[in-house]
Amino acid sequence: MKPPVPHRRWALAAATALALVVGGLTIPVTRAAEAAPVGAGSYTTTPVGALPSGCGAMSSNPRQFATANAPAGPIPTNDWWSSLLWKRTDCSFSEPLHAHPISYDTFGDGLGFSANSTPAISGTATGVGEFHYPYVQDIRVGVAGLAAPLVKVDGWTDWTVSPHWSDGTRTMRATIGHGLPFAYFQTTGGNAQISTAGTPDVWSNSGATIGFRVNGHDYVGFAPSGANWTVASGRISSTLAGRGYFSVALLPPTSSATERAALAATYGQYAHAHVTGTQVSYAYNPATSGLTTTYAFTTTAREGTATQTVVSLYPHQWKSLSGSTAITPTYPSARGRMKVLTGVNQFRTAMKFQGILPELPAVGDGSGGDLSTLTGHLTATRANPMDQRGNDTYWTGKGLGRAARIAEMADLVNDTTTRDSALNAIRSTLTDWFTASSGKTSRVFYYDSNWGTLIGYPASYGSDQELNDHHFHYGYYIAAAATLAKFDPAWAATSRYGGMVDLLIRDANNYRRGDTQFPYLRDFDIYAGHDWASGHGSFGSGNNQESSSEGMNFASALIQWGQTTGNTAVRDAGVFLYTTQAAAIQEYWFDVSDQNFPAAFGHSTVGMVWGDGGAYATWFSGEPEMIQGINLLPVTGGHLYLGNNPAYVRTNYAELVRNNGGQPTVWQDILWQFQALGDPDAALANLRANPGYTPEEGESRAHTFHWIRNLAALGNVDTTVTGNHPLSAVFSRNGARTYVASNPTATPITVTFSNGTTLSVGAGKTATTGAYTWSGGNAAGGVPPTTPTDPPPTTDPPTTPGNPTRYLLPGGGLGAAGSAATTTVAAANGNHDGTPTNAQVFTATGLNLAYTGGQTALDLFVDAGTAVGNGVQVRISYDLTGNGSWERVETLRYFATDPVTGYEHYTQNAGLSSATGTLGALSNGTVRVEVWSAIGNNPTTVGIGNQSVLRLPYS
Repeated sequence: MKPPVPHRRWALAAATALALVVGGLTIPVTRAAEAAPVGAGSYTTTPVGALPSGCGAMSSNPRQFATANAPAGPIPTNDWWSSLLWKRTDCSFSEPLHAHPISYDTFGDGLGFSANSTPAISGTATGVGEFHYPYVQDIRVGVAGLAAPLVKVDGWTDWTVSPHWSDGTRTMRATIGHGLPFAYFQTTGGNAQISTAGTPDVWSNSGATIGFRVNGHDYVGFAPSGANWTVASGRISSTLAGRGYFSVALLPPTSSATERAALAATYGQYAHAHVTGTQVSYAYNPATSGLTTTYAFTTTAREGTATQTVVSLYPHQWKSLSGSTAITPTYPSARGRMKVLTGVNQFRTAMKFQGILPELPAVGDGSGGDLSTLTGHLTATRANPMDQRGNDTYWTGKGLGRAARIAEMADLVNDTTTRDSALNAIRSTLTDWFTASSGKTSRVFYYDSNWGTLIGYPASYGSDQELNDHHFHYGYYIAAAATLAKFDPAWAATSRYGGMVDLLIRDANNYRRGDTQFPYLRDFDIYAGHDWASGHGSFGSGNNQESSSEGMNFASALIQWGQTTGNTAVRDAGVFLYTTQAAAIQEYWFDVSDQNFPAAFGHSTVGMVWGDGGAYATWFSGEPEMIQGINLLPVTGGHLYLGNNPAYVRTNYAELVRNNGGQPTVWQDILWQFQALGDPDAALANLRANPGYTPEEGESRAHTFHWIRNLAALGNVDTTVTGNHPLSAVFSRNGARTYVASNPTATPITVTFSNGTTLSVGAGKTATTGAYTWSGGNAAGGVPPTTPTDPPPTTDPPTTPGNPTRYLLPGGGLGAAGSAATTTVAAANGNHDGTPTNAQVFTATGLNLAYTGGQTALDLFVDAGTAVGNGVQVRISYDLTGNGSWERVETLRYFATDPVTGYEHYTQNAGLSSATGTLGALSNGTVRVEVWSAIGNNPTTVGIGNQSVLRLPYS
């Protein structure tokens, strides 16, 4: 057995990481590199530097801690359970494995369980602080007499792992996983044994099932039929009737013994349908910009006929759940409340991919000297577009990212000299790194067949010995290659250097199942919905990641590379990673709904997510600018998700100013660019007032000016409208939309947006409607207006921002009447009276109207066909100043539709079910209408376009 491992403080780990950076790693040169060709490129198969290391002979035999039953092929790393296989700090057992809703730990005599729901909070609300739900053992499950010298891995699937114990006489195999309230066991050589922390409170013991409470947490043990459980001296044991299988489940907290007994009975129906496999699948539909993800469970019936199971869902999953209804009560976890599904073998989520851009378009009139300012900044970058700080994989990547931004901007404003300088720097750098000539030991990639990984040398931040951060480093290379591919498709061909780009993609997050070179989605935790940075994950708090935005840089790079080269498999993998992780970041790094962080934590964001919590901290700095900024950089057109909630942007920036005791003094450009996604006018004022700022290492003055200046013209990201092309986005300022799309191919395209707006985009161009471009790439021909007051062209249906009469429009807008259309409101399949569920949402922003003192009026065209017992409900919310706060919320009583085909009229005469707040003048305000099914098991059709109308009490 191993002694308890204390939680490692972030500062201690940071000091270790910093020492690696400052002191560097000794890179031993062995022998001349042996090159393996990939098109015109190549990598070496001869080690040229430090290799992954761990206990014993890990560097040469990473499978020494896997059994013969473990899957063949490359081993996974960078997972929530990686310390079980890697064993970097403990040569026999793992560190705590934070699966949620249960945390586990391995010992010689069995598997420990922790359901700790009490956060440990340290630090202050204005300085460095952390919250953790540390491993606090409730029970340990094993076999009587088991004394295994080590624990191996007997198998793994997409989000489960199977530890294995053997002492020569007794064996035990467990299966545990994300979202599983059950742990499943198979044993030989002795009785099943559950040891408890203190005397268990046994509240039910009936034959094969025993329910008991430890440390305030309820567990149920399920033995085979015909077996029973005995309790003695704080130990619960069973002979298992000689059949060698059982399961143990953690129940959600309950409010009564009756509820607890009912849950135990429900769980008992699935106790012997052991989960033996998990697999994700996803589908991206460009026509709807929709991403559907299926999480599937394979079960094996140890007895009985049940084939389904019980699972719990993270917030980013249950908030996007499609076709199922989660039940209460819920599990507490380090990620917030986890909702439960019973009797399922799969569930699906449905999310919208909002689109990305290679770069913001160059919009505005250019008459105030801003175009000259930008071109001046661009000219200053020509001599050294990369301006990189170091020669390793990370800092080379940062330099490539800087050059890619410069190339994209320069092309937009027809500065071909600067563009070509940046492209040449990218081409020469990537070609150098992608060529492993004989004897080359630097600026080269090495493939390690033992670990199934591609390591670049010089390495940095443990990317070699610990396999850390590959998605961070390689994302920059792939993004720069995507920019180069648009201008030099021959270079990007598979027969040239495209194959090397694909190797980088597959190393960090392999999109090909069954690949024998790299594990599937190495750095991405499929069920948790985000990346992990540490290869070994050997910390008391589990695995960790700080720079979620660099993970998103990788995902957006895949979208761009796939779209540019015509590789839809890569593009769709990028959309899956991007969309899923964008949702996870909003929940676990930003907690935009203020539901997941402990109330006493006192921060609106974390710099790092840990397996058991989060920290307002980084590995390298305690400065608020870097704690918050590390999840914002690099700033690219692939990071528009950061602006999906402008009110939160303002909240996040306000915390920075508060914690910093004033405006930022370092990384100002990164933070102003983030601020511009929520308050672009304020960001532009900050930039103009501080011309002497020091650029962040991967930034340029040209890009910072371009980004902020153009967001001041574009306004905020508009998430209510999406395009049928992945490289597209919509912005809104003062009620006027700008539609943007980028076409990296050699053939013109037409992009259609969800509200019917269309946009023609020339080959290799970025085009806009509703705004002029400096470069001439817009739909109106690019002629700048003679004065700043000239009206912009638009193909959007005409809007009347000052008109209080608003129609519900396709794509979620509220504006002038359009063409007749319909939308479908999903069935309730339960009672959701007063609570919007799977609602259709329609929004108008930038409203400036005077309040008349009346009340809201509406006429919704609704039809449930011949369905009986349906009721649709509506809620109207008013944000009077557009600051993200709803000052007035009105919920009408639901409207019971008749079972006759044909529209009925749902009006304000239904009466208010509830109302909060008061109305007042709208000044840059927002109005939102939500329509959902309150009751009924069938969908309802709503007429929109020129039918359903909202009449605001304004003039």
